[in-house]
Amino acid sequence: MSFTLSSKAISSARTECLVVAVPEKGDWPASTTQADEIMGGQLKALHNNGDISGKNASTLLVPTPDAPWSRLLVVGTGKDQDRKPADYRKALIAAAGVLKDSPAKDAIVALADTPLNGEEATTSEGARLSLIGRTLEEQFYTFTEFKSEQPPKRKLAKVTVLASGAGKALKDSFNLGLATGRGMNFTRDLGNTPPNVCHPSWLADRAKDLAREHEVIKTEVLDEKQMKKLGMNSLLSVSAGSAQPARLIVMEYKGGKAKDKPYVLVGKGITFDTGGISLKPGEGMDEMKYDMGGAAAVFGTMQAIAETRPKINVVAVVAAAENMPSGTATRPGDIVTSMSGQTIEILNTDAEGRLVLCDALTYVKKYDPEVVVDMATLTGAAIIALGHQATGLLANNDDLADELLAAGERAGDRAWRLPLWDEYQSQLDSNFADMQNIGGRPAGTITAACFLSRFAKDYRWAHLDIAGTAWLSGKAKGSTGRPVPLLVDYLMSHAGK
Repeated sequence: MSFTLSSKAISSARTECLVVAVPEKGDWPASTTQADEIMGGQLKALHNNGDISGKNASTLLVPTPDAPWSRLLVVGTGKDQDRKPADYRKALIAAAGVLKDSPAKDAIVALADTPLNGEEATTSEGARLSLIGRTLEEQFYTFTEFKSEQPPKRKLAKVTVLASGAGKALKDSFNLGLATGRGMNFTRDLGNTPPNVCHPSWLADRAKDLAREHEVIKTEVLDEKQMKKLGMNSLLSVSAGSAQPARLIVMEYKGGKAKDKPYVLVGKGITFDTGGISLKPGEGMDEMKYDMGGAAAVFGTMQAIAETRPKINVVAVVAAAENMPSGTATRPGDIVTSMSGQTIEILNTDAEGRLVLCDALTYVKKYDPEVVVDMATLTGAAIIALGHQATGLLANNDDLADELLAAGERAGDRAWRLPLWDEYQSQLDSNFADMQNIGGRPAGTITAACFLSRFAKDYRWAHLDIAGTAWLSGKAKGSTGRPVPLLVDYLMSHAGK
């Protein structure tokens, strides 16, 4: 699929499908008015007759044999005074849904002149173009690699998006949106790949591929022998029962000044989670292939960064392991010594994500980071607390937390902050070690973050629990690509000019 930006006028548009917006209440965008004039008032007539309601995300595909375009797709955008970026995105998704199944081979999208309400950072034409680019990329996503019979190829091959000008700022905004969408789709590809294919070594190979495809990425992979030498016994306790060896994957991007401290991303990469000896129930266990959603988001973010090349230094670390039961698996009651020297009593082997992350959080101290943000499908408690709408956010620094929350709002990839108070730490007390790896049922998301916070005291740190947002179940089952938009927005907000 080809996506391009153009500043040509509607009057010179030649396409098989033109997409325009009509509000439920408010002034028509200039592009829609121009299209209606060329069509001799046909749109106004359809609107007056009630065929076009303008309700947000409503659509009407109109044949236009006498116009410069073969058909016109009218998208409702709701009321001007109520239209926020989230509403606009729903309209974009509706338009993409019609386009991808239409017989048109090419299309022109004239939706960037629809006004939005909110902060300038989320409502400017640049922000709208970025959201259009991202939405087009993610909505045309398919994952059919493992189907023996491939579905028919879509006829639509080219989409042109109209903008008010062809300046660098607008092009950069559009390209950032496209790159974010592609990063999300890379994340989704990794998450949707079955666990008999996607194991730690396979993930490491994808990181090497990323370095080969983008010269600005440098990849290093640590094997179990190297991790053992570093004292990563907590991470290795998770892979002890699996035939698949663990890997610590490190990707570096140096786009900033040499003296600039890096922004570090850490992803949980449990490529399949049976729960280990603390075996999970069988129902729905297939979805535990998504337990590497944090790692997948790190990969997708690094791809977007490699494509756009912002002036910032980024280090991405993925702690990859498979959690399986066997005669060599870690048992409940075992005590391990982490890379930090702190000892951990493992009371539940299904609380394994924090065991791989804690050693990764210790490892990244070597980079003297500006900040560290880890992301993990860590706790079912996050789903109970926040559902599937918001990512759980906990942090040891208020400014960092506020910046991540703001990035999520701008990107439409929202998070919600939970407390990280010292009063919760006592739930991790152990009679036999420095700590235990679970804190009981109360405040499960918080105590998991409390555990991680003990390994992140030397830098500004935030934890994103994406258990409720990294994938969907049911008929729409699949990886979502979150929180790539949040992460890309956050990193770009700190990039040099």
